[in-house]
Amino acid sequence: MAERVTKERVDREDGYLYFLGKDGYVWKTPMKNNPRGRKAKVGQERVSRQEGFLYFIDKSGYVARTKMNRKGRISRKRR
Repeated sequence: MAERVTKERVDREDGYLYFLGKDGYVWKTPMKNNPRGRKAKVGQERVSRQEGFLYFIDKSGYVARTKMNRKGRISRKRR
């Protein structure tokens, strides 16, 4: 089960892909079927990431996170 991380909701537009950037802000970038679109930052709320979690934008438009399922893989730090 995913938990919401932000209180700010992102309104989505058709023809754009939404993702959480390395800087912690939500970004939108145009898909191939939207040649006139431009990459832009969406929203003002910044997310600080924690290791071991997968961050995504849920169906409602909020940033959410869930624990990564590694199933027996050893992380690089433990080697």
